[in-house]
Amino acid sequence: MRVDVVTIFPEYLAPLELSLIGRARRDGVLDVRVHDLRAFTHDRHRTVDDSPFGGGAGMVMTPQPWAEALDHVVATGPDGAQAVPHLLVPGPGGVPFTQAMARRLSEEPWLAIACGRYEGIDERVHEHAAERMPVTVVSLGDYVLNGGEVAALAIVEAVGRLLPGVVGNAESLVEESHEGGLLEYPVYTRPAAWDDGGVVREVPAVLLGGDHAAVARWRHEQRLARTAARRPDLLAPAATVAGLDDLDVRVATPADAPELLVLQRACWMPEARVSGSWPIPPLEESLDDVVAGLGEWTTWVARVPAEGGALGRLVASVRGRVRPGDPTVWETGRLVVAPDLQGRGLGRALLAHAESAAPEAVRSFWINTSRVMDANVRRYRRAGYRLVPGEGTYPGTVDLTKPRR
Repeated sequence: MRVDVVTIFPEYLAPLELSLIGRARRDGVLDVRVHDLRAFTHDRHRTVDDSPFGGGAGMVMTPQPWAEALDHVVATGPDGAQAVPHLLVPGPGGVPFTQAMARRLSEEPWLAIACGRYEGIDERVHEHAAERMPVTVVSLGDYVLNGGEVAALAIVEAVGRLLPGVVGNAESLVEESHEGGLLEYPVYTRPAAWDDGGVVREVPAVLLGGDHAAVARWRHEQRLARTAARRPDLLAPAATVAGLDDLDVRVATPADAPELLVLQRACWMPEARVSGSWPIPPLEESLDDVVAGLGEWTTWVARVPAEGGALGRLVASVRGRVRPGDPTVWETGRLVVAPDLQGRGLGRALLAHAESAAPEAVRSFWINTSRVMDANVRRYRRAGYRLVPGEGTYPGTVDLTKPRR
């Protein structure tokens, strides 16, 4: 992954040379480039701000240096019409930066961060950038900082540590606070009984018994209890979903089609940003098309359980079928998970669920994805799929297959 940071205080980003992020940079896993905004000014004072139109306190960062700096970042990027970064602009008026967002950003190949100062960056810079790249204003929380550098440090740390190879024990990444929407469970180490000045404090017995299933249940209960006590706002129904076992999975019917249509449009929008000119069927289909697809494929939907027998929210789906004319190939498609539940392994579990439904005659599995969605290709490769050389079955796509074992 490459990250470009534009700031008037390059030295503020020096901590990114330390610890795991520093090692990831030295190992070539993470390419962080810091640019001095003042290098793109053209006056003797290297001016980057001016008084605001309409009056008011403070100063506003002027558009010209920012436009040149961002143009320079894009120009130094990899070749290709689709090679542009996703620009993040830290600011208290942005969308909250969450662990789920960090996971989504970790799957992108290139990020840029614009560190504003004073009263902010001239709004026209956002318009200029949006014509060339995705732009997201991001907030660390409901408070005001002097500039975006603190946020840039936090974003690079939170996103960078999710990259493969940065954290030694990858399993620890899925057991932390805010993974799965809940706070982390309590952790303990030796000694099992600690004499705290005459008060003996013991580790919970369940952690010492060797029953891994019991430990997993205890930890999940502790996450729920801690979240309820400290952050009850996180306990939306979906926040208690830790895996596919927490969802109601069944074969879809035409009554599910309206929600399926909404879900697939939400999940394919990131691809639309970078797809180019080729069509994206999930974004072009009508409700009738979705209903027709239910007759051509076996489609599974996953819902969050609701109380009192009510129909819970539809949050994920996948479909599969025997390839027409070739009973040895099982085709899987339309694997989608609601954006707020991504990063919990639901997609991987749903893919396995669809594969398990393949008849005995099937000898290989097939799936197709956009050729610009590198994150999808990486996910399928982790599931055992390998790229088929050449153009995919549909325009702008690649095919992946794996043998049945």
